[in-house]
Amino acid sequence: MAFVITSPCKTEKAGECVEVCPVDCIEEGKDMFYIDPDICIDCGACEAVCPVEAIYMDDEVPEEETEYIELNRKFFEEQ
Repeated sequence: MAFVITSPCKTEKAGECVEVCPVDCIEEGKDMFYIDPDICIDCGACEAVCPVEAIYMDDEVPEEETEYIELNRKFFEEQ
């Protein structure tokens, strides 16, 4: 997996990340956005523009946010 969007997105859901993604790997879910790990090229453009700092590399997700790694994975498995 590449980048993961975490809980701050739920309260903001701003969408700047979608606009800057060069490979269109970010999809909108019901409550937040998700990054498709199979499409993401690890460019970091989304992380740089997130107004609530909700985006992390998967191995840098804060401990209290690690559940979002699995939530992201499940979002794309269910599609």
